[in-house]
Amino acid sequence: MPENTTSEAAAVLRRAQPDVKRFTPGLFFALCSALSAVALIACSGWLITRAAEQPQIAYLSAAVVGVRAFALGRAAFRYVDRLFSHDAAFRQLAELRGAVFERLIPLAPAGLARTKRGDLLSRLVSDVDELQDLPLRVVQPLLVSGIVAVLSVFGVWLLLPEAALTLAICLILAFVAGTVLHAAVAARAERRLAPGRGALMERILELVGSLDVLTAFGAVDDRIEELRRADAALRRDGVKTAFGAGLASSAMTLAAGLATLLAILVGAPALEGPQLTIIALVPLAVFEVCGMVPLAVGAWRQVRSSAERVARVAPARVPAGIPLDTEPAAQTGERLAPRDAAPTISFAGLSAHWPVFDAADVDAGAAASGAPRAISDLSLTIEAGERVLVRGESGAGKTTLANVLVRFIDYDGSFTLGGREARTMSPSELRRTVGLCEQQPWIFDSTLRQNLLFASETSSDAELLRVLERVGLGDWAASRGGLDAELGERGALVSGGQAQRIALARALLADFAVLVVDEPTANVDAAQAAALMQDILAATAPGQGSAPRTVILISHDTVPGELIDRELVLQGGRLVGAA
Repeated sequence: MPENTTSEAAAVLRRAQPDVKRFTPGLFFALCSALSAVALIACSGWLITRAAEQPQIAYLSAAVVGVRAFALGRAAFRYVDRLFSHDAAFRQLAELRGAVFERLIPLAPAGLARTKRGDLLSRLVSDVDELQDLPLRVVQPLLVSGIVAVLSVFGVWLLLPEAALTLAICLILAFVAGTVLHAAVAARAERRLAPGRGALMERILELVGSLDVLTAFGAVDDRIEELRRADAALRRDGVKTAFGAGLASSAMTLAAGLATLLAILVGAPALEGPQLTIIALVPLAVFEVCGMVPLAVGAWRQVRSSAERVARVAPARVPAGIPLDTEPAAQTGERLAPRDAAPTISFAGLSAHWPVFDAADVDAGAAASGAPRAISDLSLTIEAGERVLVRGESGAGKTTLANVLVRFIDYDGSFTLGGREARTMSPSELRRTVGLCEQQPWIFDSTLRQNLLFASETSSDAELLRVLERVGLGDWAASRGGLDAELGERGALVSGGQAQRIALARALLADFAVLVVDEPTANVDAAQAAALMQDILAATAPGQGSAPRTVILISHDTVPGELIDRELVLQGGRLVGAA
Protein backbone atom coordinates (compact mmCIF):
# COMPACT_ATOMS: atom_id res chain seq x y z
CA MET A 1 0.00 0.00 0.00
CA PRO A 2 1.38 3.48 -0.84
CA GLU A 3 2.88 5.31 2.12
CA ASN A 4 0.57 8.30 1.71
CA THR A 5 -2.50 6.03 1.90
CA THR A 6 -1.13 4.41 5.06
CA SER A 7 -0.62 7.77 6.70
CA GLU A 8 -4.09 8.90 5.60
CA ALA A 9 -5.60 5.72 7.07
CA ALA A 10 -3.76 6.38 10.34
CA ALA A 11 -5.20 9.90 10.36
CA VAL A 12 -8.71 8.49 9.82
CA LEU A 13 -8.21 6.05 12.70
CA ARG A 14 -7.05 8.86 14.98
CA ARG A 15 -10.12 10.83 13.99
CA ALA A 16 -12.38 7.84 14.73
CA GLN A 17 -11.05 7.38 18.27
CA PRO A 18 -12.75 9.69 20.82
CA ASP A 19 -10.45 11.90 22.87
CA VAL A 20 -9.44 10.88 26.39
CA LYS A 21 -12.02 13.10 28.11
CA ARG A 22 -14.87 11.60 26.11
CA PHE A 23 -13.56 8.02 26.06
CA THR A 24 -12.51 7.59 29.71
CA PRO A 25 -15.99 7.42 31.37
CA GLY A 26 -17.08 4.51 29.19
CA LEU A 27 -13.76 2.73 29.77
CA PHE A 28 -14.04 3.22 33.54
CA PHE A 29 -17.55 1.80 33.79
CA ALA A 30 -16.70 -1.09 31.43
CA LEU A 31 -13.77 -1.94 33.69
CA CYS A 32 -16.01 -1.75 36.78
CA SER A 33 -18.51 -4.10 35.12
CA ALA A 34 -15.81 -6.63 34.19
CA LEU A 35 -14.23 -6.53 37.65
CA SER A 36 -17.69 -6.94 39.19
CA ALA A 37 -18.18 -10.09 37.11
CA VAL A 38 -14.91 -11.60 38.36
CA ALA A 39 -15.56 -10.53 41.93
CA LEU A 40 -19.11 -11.92 41.76
CA ILE A 41 -18.03 -15.43 40.82
CA ALA A 42 -15.21 -15.38 43.36
CA CYS A 43 -17.42 -14.08 46.17
CA SER A 44 -20.37 -16.37 45.37
CA GLY A 45 -18.07 -19.41 45.12
CA TRP A 46 -16.52 -18.60 48.49
CA LEU A 47 -19.98 -18.00 50.00
CA ILE A 48 -21.42 -21.33 48.81
CA THR A 49 -18.39 -23.32 49.95
CA ARG A 50 -18.12 -21.54 53.28
CA ALA A 51 -21.85 -21.88 53.91
CA ALA A 52 -21.51 -25.66 53.46
CA GLU A 53 -19.33 -25.62 56.57
CA GLN A 54 -22.32 -24.20 58.52
CA PRO A 55 -20.60 -21.30 60.29
CA GLN A 56 -22.47 -18.61 62.19
CA ILE A 57 -24.40 -16.29 59.86
CA ALA A 58 -22.30 -13.34 60.95
CA TYR A 59 -19.32 -14.88 59.16
CA LEU A 60 -21.31 -14.91 55.91
CA SER A 61 -23.05 -11.53 56.04
CA ALA A 62 -20.25 -9.61 54.33
CA ALA A 63 -20.11 -12.17 51.51
CA VAL A 64 -23.90 -12.03 51.10
CA VAL A 65 -23.75 -8.25 50.75
CA GLY A 66 -20.83 -8.59 48.37
CA VAL A 67 -22.69 -11.01 46.10
CA ARG A 68 -25.66 -8.66 45.92
CA ALA A 69 -23.47 -5.62 45.34
CA PHE A 70 -21.37 -7.23 42.60
CA ALA A 71 -24.45 -8.69 40.87
CA LEU A 72 -26.18 -5.31 40.79
CA GLY A 73 -22.96 -3.51 39.95
CA ARG A 74 -22.17 -5.78 37.03
CA ALA A 75 -25.50 -4.96 35.32
CA ALA A 76 -25.59 -1.29 36.33
CA PHE A 77 -22.01 -0.58 35.32
CA ARG A 78 -22.55 -2.36 32.00
CA TYR A 79 -25.62 -0.22 31.28
CA VAL A 80 -23.83 3.03 32.14
CA ASP A 81 -20.80 1.87 30.13
CA ARG A 82 -23.01 1.42 27.07
CA LEU A 83 -24.45 4.90 27.52
CA PHE A 84 -21.09 6.64 27.76
CA SER A 85 -19.07 4.55 25.30
CA HIS A 86 -21.70 4.55 22.55
CA ASP A 87 -22.38 8.24 23.03
CA ALA A 88 -18.65 8.94 22.62
CA ALA A 89 -18.38 6.67 19.56
CA PHE A 90 -21.46 8.10 17.82
CA ARG A 91 -20.41 11.71 18.48
CA GLN A 92 -16.98 10.95 17.08
CA LEU A 93 -18.60 9.23 14.11
CA ALA A 94 -20.61 12.36 13.31
CA GLU A 95 -17.45 14.47 13.38
CA LEU A 96 -15.63 11.94 11.19
CA ARG A 97 -18.43 11.83 8.62
CA GLY A 98 -18.41 15.63 8.49
CA ALA A 99 -14.65 15.59 7.96
CA VAL A 100 -15.02 13.11 5.09
CA PHE A 101 -17.57 15.36 3.40
CA GLU A 102 -15.24 18.32 3.88
CA ARG A 103 -12.55 16.39 1.99
CA LEU A 104 -14.97 15.84 -0.89
CA ILE A 105 -16.20 19.44 -1.14
CA PRO A 106 -13.08 20.84 -2.87
CA LEU A 107 -13.34 18.09 -5.50
CA ALA A 108 -17.01 18.54 -6.38
CA PRO A 109 -18.24 18.36 -8.99
CA ALA A 110 -15.45 18.04 -11.57
CA GLY A 111 -13.11 16.02 -9.36
CA LEU A 112 -15.75 13.37 -8.68
CA ALA A 113 -16.59 12.67 -12.30
CA ARG A 114 -14.78 9.31 -12.22
CA THR A 115 -16.13 8.30 -8.81
CA LYS A 116 -18.47 5.31 -8.72
CA ARG A 117 -21.60 6.35 -6.85
CA GLY A 118 -22.27 2.98 -5.23
CA ASP A 119 -18.74 2.56 -3.94
CA LEU A 120 -18.68 6.17 -2.72
CA LEU A 121 -21.98 5.63 -0.90
CA SER A 122 -20.61 2.48 0.73
CA ARG A 123 -17.52 4.37 1.93
CA LEU A 124 -19.54 7.26 3.32
CA VAL A 125 -22.08 5.01 5.08
CA SER A 126 -20.93 1.45 5.74
CA ASP A 127 -17.18 2.08 6.05
CA VAL A 128 -17.58 5.16 8.22
CA ASP A 129 -20.08 3.27 10.40
CA GLU A 130 -17.57 0.41 10.69
CA LEU A 131 -15.11 2.83 12.32
CA GLN A 132 -17.29 3.05 15.44
CA ASP A 133 -15.91 -0.41 16.24
CA LEU A 134 -12.47 1.09 16.90
CA PRO A 135 -13.38 2.44 20.36
CA LEU A 136 -16.18 -0.04 21.05
CA ARG A 137 -14.77 -3.38 19.86
CA VAL A 138 -11.02 -2.80 19.67
CA VAL A 139 -9.56 -0.25 22.08
CA GLN A 140 -11.94 -0.62 25.02
CA PRO A 141 -12.05 -4.48 25.03
CA LEU A 142 -8.26 -4.72 24.80
CA LEU A 143 -7.73 -2.29 27.66
CA VAL A 144 -10.41 -3.85 29.86
CA SER A 145 -9.19 -7.38 29.17
CA GLY A 146 -5.58 -6.46 29.89
CA ILE A 147 -6.36 -4.71 33.17
CA VAL A 148 -8.74 -7.45 34.37
CA ALA A 149 -6.23 -10.18 33.49
CA VAL A 150 -3.41 -8.47 35.40
CA LEU A 151 -5.55 -7.76 38.49
CA SER A 152 -7.01 -11.29 38.49
CA VAL A 153 -3.58 -12.91 38.26
CA PHE A 154 -2.41 -10.67 41.10
CA GLY A 155 -5.45 -11.58 43.22
CA VAL A 156 -4.89 -15.32 42.70
CA TRP A 157 -1.19 -14.78 43.47
CA LEU A 158 -2.16 -13.57 46.93
CA LEU A 159 -3.86 -16.93 47.55
CA LEU A 160 -1.46 -19.27 45.73
CA PRO A 161 1.42 -18.15 43.44
CA GLU A 162 1.46 -21.47 41.58
CA ALA A 163 -2.20 -21.06 40.60
CA ALA A 164 -1.53 -17.50 39.46
CA LEU A 165 1.31 -18.76 37.26
CA THR A 166 -0.90 -21.39 35.61
CA LEU A 167 -3.62 -18.76 35.04
CA ALA A 168 -1.15 -16.38 33.41
CA ILE A 169 0.25 -19.12 31.16
CA CYS A 170 -3.23 -20.22 30.09
CA LEU A 171 -4.21 -16.62 29.33
CA ILE A 172 -1.16 -16.14 27.12
CA LEU A 173 -1.67 -19.44 25.32
CA ALA A 174 -5.37 -18.72 24.80
CA PHE A 175 -4.62 -15.28 23.39
CA VAL A 176 -2.01 -16.62 20.98
CA ALA A 177 -4.04 -19.66 19.92
CA GLY A 178 -7.29 -17.74 19.55
CA THR A 179 -5.67 -14.93 17.58
CA VAL A 180 -3.74 -17.29 15.30
CA LEU A 181 -6.77 -19.47 14.60
CA HIS A 182 -8.97 -16.45 13.95
CA ALA A 183 -6.41 -14.90 11.62
CA ALA A 184 -5.76 -18.14 9.74
CA VAL A 185 -9.42 -18.63 8.95
CA ALA A 186 -10.85 -15.11 8.75
CA ALA A 187 -8.10 -12.52 8.24
CA ARG A 188 -8.37 -12.31 4.44
CA ALA A 189 -12.15 -12.50 4.57
CA GLU A 190 -12.31 -9.65 7.11
CA ARG A 191 -10.15 -7.44 4.92
CA ARG A 192 -12.42 -8.20 1.93
CA LEU A 193 -15.67 -7.33 3.71
CA ALA A 194 -15.48 -3.56 3.24
CA PRO A 195 -14.48 -3.68 -0.47
CA GLY A 196 -17.10 -6.40 -0.99
CA ARG A 197 -19.84 -4.20 0.43
CA GLY A 198 -18.72 -1.40 -1.88
CA ALA A 199 -18.79 -3.68 -4.93
CA LEU A 200 -22.24 -4.99 -4.03
CA MET A 201 -23.62 -1.49 -3.47
CA GLU A 202 -22.19 -0.33 -6.81
CA ARG A 203 -23.89 -3.19 -8.67
CA ILE A 204 -27.19 -2.58 -6.91
CA LEU A 205 -27.23 1.12 -7.78
CA GLU A 206 -26.15 0.42 -11.35
CA LEU A 207 -28.91 -2.15 -11.78
CA VAL A 208 -31.63 0.01 -10.25
CA GLY A 209 -30.50 3.25 -11.87
CA SER A 210 -30.22 1.87 -15.37
CA LEU A 211 -33.00 -0.72 -15.27
CA ASP A 212 -34.84 0.84 -18.22
CA VAL A 213 -31.77 0.74 -20.49
CA LEU A 214 -30.79 -2.76 -19.39
CA THR A 215 -34.34 -3.99 -20.02
CA ALA A 216 -34.40 -2.43 -23.48
CA PHE A 217 -31.19 -4.25 -24.46
CA GLY A 218 -32.01 -7.52 -22.70
CA ALA A 219 -29.06 -7.25 -20.30
CA VAL A 220 -30.96 -7.43 -17.00
CA ASP A 221 -30.29 -11.14 -16.41
CA ASP A 222 -26.52 -10.70 -16.87
CA ARG A 223 -26.42 -7.84 -14.37
CA ILE A 224 -28.54 -9.78 -11.88
CA GLU A 225 -26.11 -12.67 -12.18
CA GLU A 226 -23.19 -10.29 -11.46
CA LEU A 227 -25.13 -9.02 -8.45
CA ARG A 228 -25.66 -12.55 -7.20
CA ARG A 229 -21.96 -13.35 -7.56
CA ALA A 230 -21.01 -10.23 -5.61
CA ASP A 231 -23.55 -11.07 -2.91
CA ALA A 232 -22.33 -14.69 -2.73
CA ALA A 233 -18.70 -13.54 -2.35
CA LEU A 234 -19.70 -11.15 0.43
CA ARG A 235 -21.73 -13.88 2.13
CA ARG A 236 -18.79 -16.32 1.98
CA ASP A 237 -16.52 -13.74 3.59
CA GLY A 238 -19.12 -13.14 6.30
CA VAL A 239 -19.36 -16.87 7.02
CA LYS A 240 -15.57 -17.20 7.23
CA THR A 241 -15.44 -14.26 9.60
CA ALA A 242 -18.08 -15.83 11.84
CA PHE A 243 -16.30 -19.22 11.68
CA GLY A 244 -13.02 -17.62 12.71
CA ALA A 245 -14.74 -15.90 15.64
CA GLY A 246 -16.23 -19.25 16.66
CA LEU A 247 -12.82 -20.93 16.60
CA ALA A 248 -11.34 -18.14 18.71
CA SER A 249 -14.15 -18.48 21.25
CA SER A 250 -13.62 -22.25 21.34
CA ALA A 251 -9.92 -21.78 22.05
CA MET A 252 -10.70 -19.39 24.89
CA THR A 253 -13.27 -21.80 26.37
CA LEU A 254 -10.81 -24.70 26.17
CA ALA A 255 -8.13 -22.59 27.83
CA ALA A 256 -10.58 -21.57 30.58
CA GLY A 257 -11.29 -25.22 31.34
CA LEU A 258 -7.58 -26.03 31.33
CA ALA A 259 -6.84 -23.14 33.70
CA THR A 260 -9.53 -24.34 36.10
CA LEU A 261 -8.20 -27.91 36.02
CA LEU A 262 -4.62 -26.80 36.66
CA ALA A 263 -5.76 -24.51 39.47
CA ILE A 264 -7.49 -27.43 41.18
CA LEU A 265 -4.44 -29.69 40.74
CA VAL A 266 -1.99 -27.19 42.20
CA GLY A 267 -4.40 -25.81 44.81
CA ALA A 268 -5.97 -28.97 46.26
CA PRO A 269 -2.91 -29.97 48.35
CA ALA A 270 -2.33 -26.45 49.68
CA LEU A 271 -5.68 -24.67 50.17
CA GLU A 272 -8.88 -25.14 52.11
CA GLY A 273 -12.27 -25.45 50.43
CA PRO A 274 -13.32 -21.75 50.12
CA GLN A 275 -9.91 -20.61 48.85
CA LEU A 276 -9.71 -23.54 46.44
CA THR A 277 -13.13 -22.62 45.08
CA ILE A 278 -11.95 -19.08 44.37
CA ILE A 279 -8.87 -20.10 42.37
CA ALA A 280 -10.93 -22.71 40.51
CA LEU A 281 -13.78 -20.40 39.53
CA VAL A 282 -11.96 -17.12 38.90
CA PRO A 283 -10.42 -18.36 35.59
CA LEU A 284 -13.92 -18.94 34.21
CA ALA A 285 -14.87 -15.29 34.79
CA VAL A 286 -11.49 -13.98 33.64
CA PHE A 287 -11.65 -15.90 30.36
CA GLU A 288 -15.20 -14.67 29.77
CA VAL A 289 -13.85 -11.11 29.86
CA CYS A 290 -10.62 -11.84 28.00
CA GLY A 291 -12.45 -13.82 25.34
CA MET A 292 -12.97 -10.45 23.62
CA VAL A 293 -9.26 -10.18 22.77
CA PRO A 294 -9.14 -12.39 19.61
CA LEU A 295 -12.42 -10.83 18.47
CA ALA A 296 -10.93 -7.37 19.02
CA VAL A 297 -7.96 -8.30 16.83
CA GLY A 298 -10.39 -9.45 14.12
CA ALA A 299 -12.42 -6.26 14.49
CA TRP A 300 -9.19 -4.30 14.13
CA ARG A 301 -8.57 -5.83 10.70
CA GLN A 302 -12.05 -4.82 9.54
CA VAL A 303 -11.69 -1.33 11.02
CA ARG A 304 -8.33 -0.82 9.35
CA SER A 305 -9.69 -1.99 5.99
CA SER A 306 -12.57 0.48 6.29
CA ALA A 307 -10.17 3.25 7.36
CA GLU A 308 -8.06 2.65 4.25
CA ARG A 309 -11.16 2.89 2.05
CA VAL A 310 -12.30 6.08 3.78
CA ALA A 311 -8.79 7.50 3.37
CA ARG A 312 -9.03 6.82 -0.38
CA VAL A 313 -12.45 8.48 -0.70
CA ALA A 314 -10.57 11.50 -2.03
CA PRO A 315 -7.00 11.86 -3.32
CA ALA A 316 -4.43 13.06 -0.82
CA ARG A 317 -3.80 16.04 -3.11
CA VAL A 318 -6.43 18.00 -4.96
CA PRO A 319 -5.99 17.02 -8.63
CA ALA A 320 -4.50 19.53 -11.00
CA GLY A 321 -7.21 21.68 -12.52
CA ILE A 322 -9.42 22.04 -9.41
CA PRO A 323 -9.24 25.31 -7.45
CA LEU A 324 -8.80 25.17 -3.70
CA ASP A 325 -11.61 26.64 -1.62
CA THR A 326 -10.25 27.85 1.70
CA GLU A 327 -13.45 29.58 2.75
CA PRO A 328 -15.85 27.56 4.93
CA ALA A 329 -18.89 26.43 3.00
CA ALA A 330 -21.27 27.69 5.68
CA GLN A 331 -19.89 31.23 5.62
CA THR A 332 -22.27 33.56 3.83
CA GLY A 333 -20.36 36.81 3.63
CA GLU A 334 -21.23 39.57 1.19
CA ARG A 335 -21.51 39.55 -2.55
CA LEU A 336 -18.55 40.52 -4.69
CA ALA A 337 -20.49 43.59 -5.80
CA PRO A 338 -23.85 45.10 -4.93
CA ARG A 339 -26.72 43.44 -6.76
CA ASP A 340 -27.32 46.66 -8.70
CA ALA A 341 -23.86 46.51 -10.23
CA ALA A 342 -23.12 43.33 -12.18
CA PRO A 343 -19.36 43.06 -12.70
CA THR A 344 -17.58 43.29 -16.03
CA ILE A 345 -16.07 39.94 -17.01
CA SER A 346 -12.72 39.88 -18.80
CA PHE A 347 -10.63 37.00 -20.15
CA ALA A 348 -7.03 37.45 -21.28
CA GLY A 349 -5.19 34.41 -22.63
CA LEU A 350 -7.55 32.12 -20.73
CA SER A 351 -6.82 28.38 -20.94
CA ALA A 352 -8.28 25.49 -18.96
CA HIS A 353 -8.30 21.70 -18.80
CA TRP A 354 -10.38 19.16 -16.94
CA PRO A 355 -8.94 17.66 -13.73
CA VAL A 356 -6.01 15.31 -14.24
CA PHE A 357 -5.71 12.12 -12.20
CA ASP A 358 -2.91 9.59 -12.14
CA ALA A 359 -2.38 6.35 -10.29
CA ALA A 360 -0.38 8.00 -7.50
CA ASP A 361 -3.00 10.49 -6.34
CA VAL A 362 -1.80 13.11 -8.80
CA ASP A 363 1.39 15.08 -8.78
CA ALA A 364 -0.17 18.42 -9.63
CA GLY A 365 2.76 19.92 -11.49
CA ALA A 366 3.70 16.89 -13.53
CA ALA A 367 0.12 15.99 -14.39
CA ALA A 368 -0.86 19.49 -15.45
CA SER A 369 2.11 19.98 -17.76
CA GLY A 370 0.86 17.50 -20.32
CA ALA A 371 -2.85 17.99 -19.83
CA PRO A 372 -4.83 18.62 -23.03
CA ARG A 373 -6.50 22.03 -23.05
CA ALA A 374 -10.26 22.15 -23.42
CA ILE A 375 -10.13 25.92 -24.07
CA SER A 376 -7.03 27.84 -25.14
CA ASP A 377 -5.95 31.48 -25.41
CA LEU A 378 -9.42 32.94 -24.92
CA SER A 379 -9.54 36.74 -24.74
CA LEU A 380 -12.76 38.76 -24.55
CA THR A 381 -14.74 41.15 -22.37
CA ILE A 382 -18.39 40.83 -21.37
CA GLU A 383 -19.87 44.08 -20.16
CA ALA A 384 -22.16 44.32 -17.17
CA GLY A 385 -25.74 43.45 -18.07
CA GLU A 386 -24.90 41.90 -21.46
CA ARG A 387 -26.77 38.89 -22.77
CA VAL A 388 -24.22 36.78 -24.61
CA LEU A 389 -24.72 33.55 -26.54
CA VAL A 390 -21.69 31.24 -26.64
CA ARG A 391 -22.26 28.76 -29.44
CA GLY A 392 -20.31 25.82 -30.81
CA GLU A 393 -20.42 22.16 -31.71
CA SER A 394 -20.15 19.42 -29.09
CA GLY A 395 -16.62 19.32 -27.68
CA ALA A 396 -15.89 22.94 -28.59
CA GLY A 397 -15.22 23.87 -24.94
CA LYS A 398 -18.54 25.47 -24.01
CA THR A 399 -19.15 23.44 -20.85
CA THR A 400 -15.52 23.91 -19.84
CA LEU A 401 -16.00 27.66 -20.08
CA ALA A 402 -19.14 27.42 -17.92
CA ASN A 403 -17.21 25.48 -15.28
CA VAL A 404 -14.38 28.02 -15.33
CA LEU A 405 -16.86 30.85 -14.81
CA VAL A 406 -18.07 29.30 -11.55
CA ARG A 407 -14.59 27.98 -10.63
CA PHE A 408 -15.47 24.31 -10.68
CA ILE A 409 -12.18 23.93 -12.57
CA ASP A 410 -9.08 26.10 -12.48
CA TYR A 411 -7.58 28.14 -15.30
CA ASP A 412 -4.39 29.66 -16.66
CA GLY A 413 -4.17 33.22 -17.92
CA SER A 414 -6.42 35.95 -16.58
CA PHE A 415 -10.10 35.94 -15.58
CA THR A 416 -11.35 39.05 -13.81
CA LEU A 417 -14.69 40.05 -12.31
CA GLY A 418 -15.11 43.79 -11.91
CA GLY A 419 -11.37 44.19 -12.29
CA ARG A 420 -10.55 41.63 -9.61
CA GLU A 421 -8.67 38.47 -10.57
CA ALA A 422 -10.91 35.46 -9.92
CA ARG A 423 -7.92 33.45 -8.72
CA THR A 424 -7.57 35.79 -5.72
CA MET A 425 -11.11 34.97 -4.55
CA SER A 426 -12.21 31.78 -2.92
CA PRO A 427 -14.61 29.83 -5.17
CA SER A 428 -17.34 30.24 -2.54
CA GLU A 429 -17.03 34.01 -2.71
CA LEU A 430 -17.17 34.03 -6.49
CA ARG A 431 -20.22 31.76 -6.57
CA ARG A 432 -22.22 34.26 -4.59
CA THR A 433 -22.08 36.45 -7.70
CA VAL A 434 -21.84 33.95 -10.57
CA GLY A 435 -24.46 31.19 -10.71
CA LEU A 436 -24.81 28.20 -13.01
CA CYS A 437 -27.87 26.48 -14.45
CA GLU A 438 -26.22 23.19 -15.27
CA GLN A 439 -26.89 21.07 -18.34
CA GLN A 440 -28.37 18.23 -16.26
CA PRO A 441 -29.88 19.92 -13.20
CA TRP A 442 -30.15 17.86 -10.06
CA ILE A 443 -33.68 17.42 -8.79
CA PHE A 444 -34.01 16.23 -5.20
CA ASP A 445 -36.40 13.47 -4.23
CA SER A 446 -38.67 15.88 -2.39
CA THR A 447 -41.39 18.43 -2.98
CA LEU A 448 -41.27 21.31 -5.43
CA ARG A 449 -41.07 23.67 -2.46
CA GLN A 450 -37.98 22.00 -1.02
CA ASN A 451 -36.32 21.92 -4.44
CA LEU A 452 -36.62 25.71 -4.53
CA LEU A 453 -36.07 26.68 -0.91
CA PHE A 454 -32.45 25.59 -0.67
CA ALA A 455 -31.61 28.42 -3.09
CA SER A 456 -33.32 30.95 -0.83
CA GLU A 457 -34.35 29.55 2.53
CA THR A 458 -36.26 32.67 3.63
CA SER A 459 -38.54 32.88 0.59
CA SER A 460 -42.27 32.68 1.23
CA ASP A 461 -44.68 30.47 -0.71
CA ALA A 462 -45.93 33.54 -2.53
CA GLU A 463 -42.40 34.37 -3.70
CA LEU A 464 -41.86 30.80 -4.83
CA LEU A 465 -45.08 30.85 -6.86
CA ARG A 466 -44.12 34.16 -8.46
CA VAL A 467 -40.78 32.81 -9.61
CA LEU A 468 -42.50 29.71 -11.00
CA GLU A 469 -44.74 32.01 -13.02
CA ARG A 470 -41.65 33.79 -14.36
CA VAL A 471 -40.15 30.55 -15.66
CA GLY A 472 -43.43 29.31 -17.15
CA LEU A 473 -44.27 26.67 -14.54
CA GLY A 474 -47.19 28.39 -12.81
CA ASP A 475 -49.97 26.40 -14.46
CA TRP A 476 -48.00 23.17 -14.31
CA ALA A 477 -47.37 23.58 -10.57
CA ALA A 478 -51.05 24.31 -9.96
CA SER A 479 -52.08 21.19 -11.88
CA ARG A 480 -49.68 19.05 -9.81
CA GLY A 481 -50.98 20.26 -6.45
CA GLY A 482 -48.85 23.35 -5.95
CA LEU A 483 -45.62 23.55 -4.02
CA ASP A 484 -46.25 20.23 -2.27
CA ALA A 485 -45.96 18.29 -5.55
CA GLU A 486 -43.45 15.45 -5.33
CA LEU A 487 -40.79 15.48 -8.06
CA GLY A 488 -39.50 11.91 -7.64
CA GLU A 489 -36.00 10.53 -7.29
CA ARG A 490 -33.61 12.56 -9.49
CA GLY A 491 -36.66 14.27 -11.03
CA ALA A 492 -38.30 11.10 -12.30
CA LEU A 493 -41.73 12.80 -12.28
CA VAL A 494 -40.72 15.83 -14.36
CA SER A 495 -39.61 16.23 -17.97
CA GLY A 496 -36.23 17.51 -19.09
CA GLY A 497 -37.65 20.92 -19.93
CA GLN A 498 -39.44 21.20 -16.59
CA ALA A 499 -36.22 20.28 -14.79
CA GLN A 500 -34.41 23.09 -16.65
CA ARG A 501 -37.12 25.56 -15.67
CA ILE A 502 -36.93 24.48 -12.01
CA ALA A 503 -33.17 25.02 -12.12
CA LEU A 504 -33.73 28.46 -13.61
CA ALA A 505 -36.24 29.27 -10.86
CA ARG A 506 -33.61 28.36 -8.27
CA ALA A 507 -31.08 30.64 -9.94
CA LEU A 508 -33.58 33.53 -9.97
CA LEU A 509 -34.30 33.00 -6.28
CA ALA A 510 -30.58 33.12 -5.54
CA ASP A 511 -30.50 36.42 -7.49
CA PHE A 512 -27.06 36.00 -9.09
CA ALA A 513 -25.60 39.07 -10.73
CA VAL A 514 -24.10 36.84 -13.44
CA LEU A 515 -26.06 33.80 -14.62
CA VAL A 516 -24.48 31.08 -16.77
CA VAL A 517 -27.00 28.79 -18.49
CA ASP A 518 -25.36 25.67 -19.92
CA GLU A 519 -27.13 23.84 -22.79
CA PRO A 520 -30.70 24.39 -21.53
CA THR A 521 -32.22 22.61 -24.54
CA ALA A 522 -29.98 19.52 -24.47
CA ASN A 523 -32.71 17.34 -22.93
CA VAL A 524 -35.67 18.97 -24.68
CA ASP A 525 -37.27 18.03 -28.00
CA ALA A 526 -36.97 20.45 -30.90
CA ALA A 527 -40.58 21.60 -30.64
CA GLN A 528 -40.05 22.84 -27.09
CA ALA A 529 -36.45 24.07 -27.42
CA ALA A 530 -37.26 27.48 -28.98
CA ALA A 531 -40.01 28.20 -26.44
CA LEU A 532 -37.74 27.22 -23.54
CA MET A 533 -34.92 29.44 -24.81
CA GLN A 534 -37.25 32.43 -25.13
CA ASP A 535 -38.70 31.83 -21.67
CA ILE A 536 -35.23 31.62 -20.14
CA LEU A 537 -34.11 34.90 -21.62
CA ALA A 538 -37.43 36.57 -20.78
CA ALA A 539 -37.29 35.33 -17.18
CA THR A 540 -33.76 36.61 -16.67
CA ALA A 541 -34.49 40.03 -18.14
CA PRO A 542 -34.42 42.85 -15.57
CA GLY A 543 -37.85 43.98 -14.41
CA GLN A 544 -38.97 47.36 -13.20
CA GLY A 545 -36.65 48.62 -10.52
CA SER A 546 -34.47 45.52 -10.62
CA ALA A 547 -30.76 45.55 -11.33
CA PRO A 548 -29.38 44.41 -14.69
CA ARG A 549 -28.14 40.84 -14.78
CA THR A 550 -25.42 39.49 -17.05
CA VAL A 551 -26.58 36.32 -18.83
CA ILE A 552 -24.15 33.97 -20.57
CA LEU A 553 -26.14 31.45 -22.56
CA ILE A 554 -24.18 28.40 -23.71
CA SER A 555 -25.79 26.37 -26.46
CA HIS A 556 -25.16 24.61 -29.74
CA ASP A 557 -28.45 26.05 -31.04
CA THR A 558 -29.02 29.44 -32.56
CA VAL A 559 -31.03 32.10 -30.73
CA PRO A 560 -33.02 34.95 -32.31
CA GLY A 561 -30.82 38.03 -32.49
CA GLU A 562 -33.34 40.28 -30.76
CA LEU A 563 -33.06 38.20 -27.56
CA ILE A 564 -29.29 38.58 -27.15
CA ASP A 565 -26.71 41.35 -27.39
CA ARG A 566 -23.85 39.33 -28.84
CA GLU A 567 -22.97 35.89 -30.17
CA LEU A 568 -19.60 34.17 -29.69
CA VAL A 569 -18.51 31.03 -31.52
CA LEU A 570 -16.11 28.48 -30.03
CA GLN A 571 -14.34 25.85 -32.11
CA GLY A 572 -11.72 23.47 -30.77
CA GLY A 573 -11.49 25.45 -27.55
CA ARG A 574 -10.75 28.74 -29.32
CA LEU A 575 -12.83 31.79 -30.10
CA VAL A 576 -13.29 31.84 -33.87
CA GLY A 577 -16.18 34.23 -34.35
CA ALA A 578 -18.17 37.01 -32.74
CA ALA A 579 -21.16 39.02 -33.76
